Amino acid sequence: MKRLSFVLIFIFITVVSFAQSKAEKMIRSSMDKQISCWNNGDIEGFMNTYWKNDSLMFIGKSGVTYGWANTLANYKRGYPDTISMGKLTFTIVTIKQLSSKYYTVVGKWHLSRTVGNLQGHFSLVFKKIHNKWVIIQDHSS
Repeated sequence: MKRLSFVLIFIFITVVSFAQSKAEKMIRSSMDKQISCWNNGDIEGFMNTYWKNDSLMFIGKSGVTYGWANTLANYKRGYPDTISMGKLTFTIVTIKQLSSKYYTVVGKWHLSRTVGNLQGHFSLVFKKIHNKWVIIQDHSS
């Protein structure tokens, strides 16, 4: 009986660890796609990682913006061309599971640009919606 309990606990831990690493891989992959889209001048593609909902919350230096369309409009206004967009890199500091449906990601962003580099930090909340990890809240500074 002890052996059976040990085997069941081992299987449970293995399954939970695999699920966590799978979710983290999916989140990292989404963020890699964001970088690729941004660096190709594709803001709409970059925005595909965000929740397409009016409840999306983006917090930046200008305050709080609600909604996917409003966030896209702000990005387009702030980065009207590929020169202003530059080349984006992310450095992930932490990815932390909050529950089976929520993760937080904290990191740094950097834009290399001929018109002057920009950099800052971000805190993202990802939620699993329809089998896809999407950003429901972004606080970037």
